[in-house]
Amino acid sequence: MRKLTLRILKTLPTKYIASGLILIIILFIYGIVGSYFIMGLNLIDSIYYATITMATVGYGDYTPHTGIQKIFATTLAIGGVALLAYVFNMMLTTFQERMNEFSKGARKLKVIENMEDYYILCGFGRVGQVVFNELNQRNQNIIIIDKDEDVCEKIEETDNVVVLNKDATEDDGLIAKLAGDKCRSVILCAGDDVINLFIVLTIRETNPDAWIVTRSSKLENIKRLRKAGADKIISPEVIGGKDLYFESTRPHLLKITVKHSSYEILDEFKIITKHGCTLENIEYHLPGIETPLTRQIKTMDLSDGQRFVNHLSTHDDQRNALDNLYKTVNDVHSHLIAGPDRATFDKLVKDLEEIEEIIGINLTNKEIAKITEKEIK
Repeated sequence: MRKLTLRILKTLPTKYIASGLILIIILFIYGIVGSYFIMGLNLIDSIYYATITMATVGYGDYTPHTGIQKIFATTLAIGGVALLAYVFNMMLTTFQERMNEFSKGARKLKVIENMEDYYILCGFGRVGQVVFNELNQRNQNIIIIDKDEDVCEKIEETDNVVVLNKDATEDDGLIAKLAGDKCRSVILCAGDDVINLFIVLTIRETNPDAWIVTRSSKLENIKRLRKAGADKIISPEVIGGKDLYFESTRPHLLKITVKHSSYEILDEFKIITKHGCTLENIEYHLPGIETPLTRQIKTMDLSDGQRFVNHLSTHDDQRNALDNLYKTVNDVHSHLIAGPDRATFDKLVKDLEEIEEIIGINLTNKEIAKITEKEIK
């Protein structure tokens, strides 16, 4: 208890204490000067009279007789009582607030001790809020750490959400202590890469197995964060660039759902490249399930398709795995194809119809799930 009290006293706002002491000193000087010139006392007696009057002790050693002496003694006594009361009240109020903060912090740490499988989210800016919403929708346990007091006060705490108004780079290795066995992942969302780098290094010193996902605001810092020990680095620039690309090509994207075996892959790819189109990805549709299995391709070079087929011809295990995948989805899959214009897509579809069964164009996953559900029945 003694150590806690000393710690709280050390954290009291020094500016309030300093301003209070300055006011007391000014009033004390006023008392000494007034006692010397108004009361007619010597310097030692002036100090003595100013002290006992400010403290309202009043031993009666010196009694004011004239009007000006009485006014001086009255202002000194009232000023001393008011000022001392104000300063001590301010210190006690601040002390109580600090006690409440420490008590609240202790309760939060107790909740964290009893929390299992939690995520640590450092930084609650625009990116951090998006991550929080995703975690919260899934009822995950979340510990939010942010140094902005106003931001922390706006976050609603629940049984699954604990908010710590602390600086993860300064608070006695708090982040390293929390990133232990019970922590599923540490997610660093600070907009400053230097801060994220420092936190990664801090965690790695004591938790080599912690799973760390960090934001990188600048592409050139991705390598530094990876060397520091981050497991995954996400760059809003890269993600934003991909989104901009796909949105810009939206009028020139075609999703075509087809049915054919794995042995017709090259013939299909020849037609796609012949029309100058790019195969962005392939989606394999499990019967009755809306979410497909997706493979990114992103190529328009026929040699890539030929190389893939040649590879399968010399690797029986991978050929068998691909055949089994096609059997699982009953040969139903979709291609996302980027092309120059709609006229090209019309020609592409017409050529594909000659070699394979086309189930639909630009179907939603829900529509495809209903179609494939019939395969189950």
